[in-house]
Amino acid sequence: QDALNSAAAMCGMGGAPSFLDQQKELVGTAMPGAAPRTKWAEAVGEEALVYPKVMNGVSGADMPAGKLEKERSGRTRPSWFKAPAPPPANKETKYNELQKGLRELGLATVCEEAQCPNIGECWNGGTGTIMLLGDTCTRACRFCAVKTDNKPPPPDPEEPFNTAKAIAEWGLDYVVLTSVDRDDLPDGGADHFAKTVQYLKVWNPNILAECLVSDFAGDEKSVEIVANSGLDVYAHNIETVERLQPYVRDKRANYEQSLRVLKHAKVAKPDLYTKTSIMLGLGETHDEVVQTMKDLRSVGVDVLTLGQYLRPTEKHLAVEEYVTPEKFDEYRQIGEELGFRYVASGPMVRSSYKAGEFFLEHMIKSDRQNKGGLAETFRTGHQHVRKMKEDGTLSTTRANKQA
Repeated sequence: QDALNSAAAMCGMGGAPSFLDQQKELVGTAMPGAAPRTKWAEAVGEEALVYPKVMNGVSGADMPAGKLEKERSGRTRPSWFKAPAPPPANKETKYNELQKGLRELGLATVCEEAQCPNIGECWNGGTGTIMLLGDTCTRACRFCAVKTDNKPPPPDPEEPFNTAKAIAEWGLDYVVLTSVDRDDLPDGGADHFAKTVQYLKVWNPNILAECLVSDFAGDEKSVEIVANSGLDVYAHNIETVERLQPYVRDKRANYEQSLRVLKHAKVAKPDLYTKTSIMLGLGETHDEVVQTMKDLRSVGVDVLTLGQYLRPTEKHLAVEEYVTPEKFDEYRQIGEELGFRYVASGPMVRSSYKAGEFFLEHMIKSDRQNKGGLAETFRTGHQHVRKMKEDGTLSTTRANKQA
């Protein structure tokens, strides 16, 4: 934009509208209320855009983000990256109980496989993210630490039952079921997800279940199987802005396909909550992030999380920028103005980070405000109801026949 303005000034057009302003005016005249879809490479010049890259053998301090942070604060890593460490193994905590149960049943979590920094806080807080369909992905996204193979081992047919039983015994309030991509399976693993949710609701009708799924290669039937399984939240991550998709995600994933999947989940089950996540710090611009938010709202997405991308190993994409907490808060405000039911935005936020608190409590409070205090309960879709108590915590009670 600066380059365009400078060129205009050189031509004696210093007071002339900018290129983008002219676009907005033209589109606004033709279609009142509409906004132009800007190709930012054309608008600001290709040289002004940043593209992420793998930097093998480069330390965190020498990544682009580390150098920028050094200039800004004198540190190579921002001071706001702090998360509670997991508790000692010899203490009786929900964290250690979860870990023991996972080992006994041979179950995997994305918390461990993706090296999430929030594992201690989430597990002790009663939020867990279970990874189905094994620990080997058929795709190779450049931000993810999960191991990959074109032909992973076949799924365990007993996993849906074992997973549901274990989760019910752990007493979780909210669980996120996710998986590796399984392009080797005809339905991408959709039926496996559906069975797990159905068993889970039998074992514990109170629990809220979120399924964080792949794009199923765009297969609408697979989307419908999961959407109608009895889950409470359908989540699929768009990951990054449109321009950076081929640099960040596997070539079999793309922006429009993810939008179509999120849209079709709503078509299959209109009252279903949908959710997605965006990583920041990969070279995206402010305007690209906002446009992504608008695109997500256009397909009815309810919940959005935004978090800082952190490189899991030197073989993955380098961090281009450490986005400040203030910028994250700005995006949160923009997201709320655009109509998302809830926006969780912060450096340490992850797609399923403290999912129960971020999603459940806000939804209940929001529903009560929007409906004049009449919506005092949040239904799981079964015979139990979640109620907000006076102290702001949640309780579970059995609904009467009229409820």
